Amino acid sequence: MLEDFKNKMNDLIEKINKASYEYYALDEPTITDQEYDDMYNELLRIEEKYPELKRKDSPTNRVGGEALEKFEKVTHNTPMLSFDDIFNSEEIEMFDARIKKQIKNPSYTLEPKMDGLSGSLIYENGILVRGATRGDGVVGEDITINVKTIKSVPLKLTEKINIEIRGEIYMSKLAFQKANIEKRKNNEKEFANPRNAAAGSIRQLDSKITAKRDLDFMAYFIPNPENYGIKSQHESLEYLKKLGFKTNYKLNSLAHNSKEIEKYINDLSKKRPDLPFPIDGVVLKVDSLEDEAKLGFTARVPRWGIAYKFPAVEVLTTLKEIKFTVGRTGKITPNAIFNPVHVDGSLVSKATLHNEDYCLQKDVRVGDVISIRKAGDVIPEVVEVKIDRRKENSVPFKMIENCPICHTKLIKKDAMHYCPNSNCPARHTEGLIHFASRNAMNIDGMGESIIQDFYNMGYLKKVTDFYHLYKYKDQLMTLEGFGEKSITNLLKSIENSKTNSLERLIFALGIPHVGAKTAKILATKYKTMTNFSQATIDELRNIPDIGEIIGQSIVNYFSKETNKELIQELTNLGLNMTYKGEKVIDSKEFNGKTFVLTGSLELFTREEAEEKIESLGGKASSSVSKKTSAVIVGANPGSKYTKAQELGIPIWTEQEFKDKLNNI
Repeated sequence: MLEDFKNKMNDLIEKINKASYEYYALDEPTITDQEYDDMYNELLRIEEKYPELKRKDSPTNRVGGEALEKFEKVTHNTPMLSFDDIFNSEEIEMFDARIKKQIKNPSYTLEPKMDGLSGSLIYENGILVRGATRGDGVVGEDITINVKTIKSVPLKLTEKINIEIRGEIYMSKLAFQKANIEKRKNNEKEFANPRNAAAGSIRQLDSKITAKRDLDFMAYFIPNPENYGIKSQHESLEYLKKLGFKTNYKLNSLAHNSKEIEKYINDLSKKRPDLPFPIDGVVLKVDSLEDEAKLGFTARVPRWGIAYKFPAVEVLTTLKEIKFTVGRTGKITPNAIFNPVHVDGSLVSKATLHNEDYCLQKDVRVGDVISIRKAGDVIPEVVEVKIDRRKENSVPFKMIENCPICHTKLIKKDAMHYCPNSNCPARHTEGLIHFASRNAMNIDGMGESIIQDFYNMGYLKKVTDFYHLYKYKDQLMTLEGFGEKSITNLLKSIENSKTNSLERLIFALGIPHVGAKTAKILATKYKTMTNFSQATIDELRNIPDIGEIIGQSIVNYFSKETNKELIQELTNLGLNMTYKGEKVIDSKEFNGKTFVLTGSLELFTREEAEEKIESLGGKASSSVSKKTSAVIVGANPGSKYTKAQELGIPIWTEQEFKDKLNNI
């Protein structure tokens, strides 16, 4: 009887290890999450009933449980050296030229530089026996218990060999978000970035905490590859995958000169925002191990490799002022004004502080040294305050009580403060800026500063004034920075905006909660402004993606006489009031179905792809669920692709999507 359970347990472990190998190393899962969970739970039941049968390499060891008093020091068999960093094209060319002085026609492996921390894994007879941090490169810390909780670290290799594997311990973007959600729930300080989160998580004395953090491991190096018949770095990466490790094989590449290296770096930087994990550069290594041996080492770094670092995405600066701005709805936003700094290639001097609660949570104070980064590589945000560098006489943040423009007493709703004065000049200018913006009426040349100038001069006070500006052409041409050509082009752009399709005007009106995508749904549904303005709450709440809150906001907007008068005035001015979108073609492939786009598209822009779907009666969604009909995948898809695989949702390549369109 016991032998039967032992055989069953061994069979389950082999099947679970095979499933993990297919999922992590091959990125080709052959079973569902539910099937994996069923096998895992059955194994758990056997081990609980017969603990004497439990193997050291059992997948159930990943849940953690053991706690340490401290981490023991370990000495690496081969020092874990780091590469020198380079930052620009000139340094890439210098590296290539230096290598070519000693090596004829070299090839280079190019790999994304994972933004985590280096780790070393020791296997004996194919079984994981030790995990360690890099430490100072010579001596690290024993983190074996915590490493075993990482699902992408094989507890047993596909071959019974003795080997050391090195790679990066990191936290995916999704796991980072989940970790910070948990931090907020527990009123704890949030992690500043995924790298800090990974470093803090792998060094927990309680392995149960590490297990909850969903860490990952990306293998990239074997210290003694010649022992396994390997002759190049790219062969090393293939062997790592064969052994069961997760590698970046889909993103790795080979190059032969600096131009090919620069092209790879540029292409990867474009894909970077959509990757499911953080990277901070590219690692360049001479591919041939024979060439590596010729190049050798300096006292501290290998001569055969180097690390290109992307421009800094998080930098330090000094907070000079907290400035409050008023939005078109009256929302008051505190903004950090700081000494200009270059962040990820852009010079920035301002970042939003969102609201009072955010300022208090971050404890921001004028004069503080703060770190700035681009959220999602686009919008500057304040990451944290360097408390240890704070001046003794700093003054805690205090929310203003009155509107900074019209001085009306502010009101607070949820976490936000608002100016309730509908005639506040700031609300008016923000409304005008929104009306002319690219996704609204798209009045080319009518930027924020011009609108503010025209407002202050009295030419623009309400949105209908855009269409009366032609009356002041002569006066406008006399203004500094303007001439006949620029004013003529501006007036032409204003005139052209009259022909926009209905969805742009709906969005331009600034109805609370009605964004550009919602405006398109409403325009498609109602076809004319008259129909839309007469929509009832019962109709609106039953439209997919509209619901009660948006519906009530629309009804409230059109219940006001001033808004009805505005629509009539815009109609009299000749603005188009009908939906001009493509007529929906009845397509069985698309009509009534929901699609999600992920990855970098090459054959279409994202907007073009969404328009194609919608013109055929389909819906483009931003998230994957059981209701998703298909996921359309471009280059380097992220977590949406993974979730689609988990849910068994059909996945189309971009070419398949194009072929289906061509066949309609």
